[in-house]
Amino acid sequence: MLPPDQHGQWSIIDFIHQGPWWKNRGILLLNLYLLIPLMTSVINGLDSSLVNGLQISPDWQDYFHHPSGKTLGLLNSAQFIGNLSSLPFTPFVSDTFGRRAALFVGGLIMCLGVALQAAAWSVPMFIGARFTIGFGLSFCQNASPLLLIELSYPTQRGRITAMFNSCWYFGSIISAWVCFGAFDHASGSQWSWRVPTLVQALCPLMQIIGIWFMPESPRWLVSKGMESKAASVLAKYHAHGSNEHDPLVVFEMAQIRHAIRMEEEINNSTSYWSLFTTPGNRKRMRIILGIAVFSQWSGNGLVSYYINLVLDGVGITNTDTKAIINGCLQIFNFIIAVGSAMLVDIAGRRPLFIVSNSGMLATFSAWTITNALYNAMGNVSAAKATIPLIFLFYFFYDLAYTPILIAYALEILPFRVRAKGFANLTMMATIAFNQFINPWALAAISWWYYVVYCGWLILELLFVIFFIVETKGRTLEETAALFDGDEQPLDLIAMGGEAANMTMQINQSVALPGSNSQQKMAVRQEEYYEMKRRFRDSDITASESDLIARAL
Repeated sequence: MLPPDQHGQWSIIDFIHQGPWWKNRGILLLNLYLLIPLMTSVINGLDSSLVNGLQISPDWQDYFHHPSGKTLGLLNSAQFIGNLSSLPFTPFVSDTFGRRAALFVGGLIMCLGVALQAAAWSVPMFIGARFTIGFGLSFCQNASPLLLIELSYPTQRGRITAMFNSCWYFGSIISAWVCFGAFDHASGSQWSWRVPTLVQALCPLMQIIGIWFMPESPRWLVSKGMESKAASVLAKYHAHGSNEHDPLVVFEMAQIRHAIRMEEEINNSTSYWSLFTTPGNRKRMRIILGIAVFSQWSGNGLVSYYINLVLDGVGITNTDTKAIINGCLQIFNFIIAVGSAMLVDIAGRRPLFIVSNSGMLATFSAWTITNALYNAMGNVSAAKATIPLIFLFYFFYDLAYTPILIAYALEILPFRVRAKGFANLTMMATIAFNQFINPWALAAISWWYYVVYCGWLILELLFVIFFIVETKGRTLEETAALFDGDEQPLDLIAMGGEAANMTMQINQSVALPGSNSQQKMAVRQEEYYEMKRRFRDSDITASESDLIARAL
């Protein structure tokens, strides 16, 4: 155990596991359980890319009579419309019944949607099935990142939550290559497109079976008054044992309790309106709504959902060539996104956002030029240059928007509004708009549509430079408190540190009667109680014994 800092106060760094995490049974078991919510992003990537892959299949095109224009737009956006429709219900289920319950409900609904989609015999039925899948996926998308960010080991939170959105590409890889394999081995049969749709059911089934074996969020348990269960979860998975008085457990519990009580005083209610009622929440939502829009309005939607049209636009029409380019792009994206996820606690969030937006602006501008040269002048060399530019554009996009988007949005939100403030609303609305408008715009004005995105990318860069706040090196509660004034994060650090400090001194019996150590401990305890009184009215009349019990 490391000594306390120069102020005689312990910090969370003093209690974390030293050495490889896989040698700590609690952390190893926790990370294996966290694979269950991580599957949600794989499901999302697989499903979001499915229609993109199916469009390449002649059998799917023939069976559904070559959908185009509004019909194609609705086929692509049906999932997101379903996602948007369930948003009023998902935070309620997550906050009322728990994160695990929301994930379970979502998995059941998705399995129903997959069954309908695999059996679809008409375009309306296919659209209805995708709507059902999107409706269920929204429950999983709300609960899964909350479980990840609220359960992760403190030093691994940034990387694990950044991995969530990065796993989208793993699902996209599965979709691209399953589609390619089905086209190659079942060409001329309905199974060339029905088999890829059935693959969608695997991850939801695994989540339905496994979700009740993993622990519930300790933050949610504390908010419901189940503090003993929360301490038990932290002791088992964070402290490598069952000792609920372990200093790390005491530190985390003190910060969680204090943060939730502090949020109750700042936010008298937890409705959607409370997201905008305080200055701190308005700052948070400005950033969250901004990056949510940028994540879909940076030109990436053109390739993510309409690669068939984009490649047609530069003269690439061979089905096998399109499928190979699509599959290789997803593998490339996954590698870059996972690599970037490992850098979030080293490089920081703000530098990655700035580099990402700068690179996207430069490469998308070049991409627009090559597209214009091919379409206006028939320049074949420009068409060939478009392919590496697409890969380079996604390199910069994957530096920040793939790994950090959800992780950053969740870590700056306080617990009480975390489920409601999650960026799903704006993000899903933007995607639905994008997928409905993109095919119309490409058909109507061709490469000139790319120029619109170039102008928008300039505005994005200015936004991230002036508004993105750095959050690395802080606990979840300290990060969320950054927007509520200078004293809040400092008080949270002091709250956890002092509680752990008192525990260390009591457990180790370092304070002898009448000694200077005992006097210093008494002074720190009184400062600790005064700090609690500032944020909890009931502490004014509470007895000293009660205060010690709650602190420890």
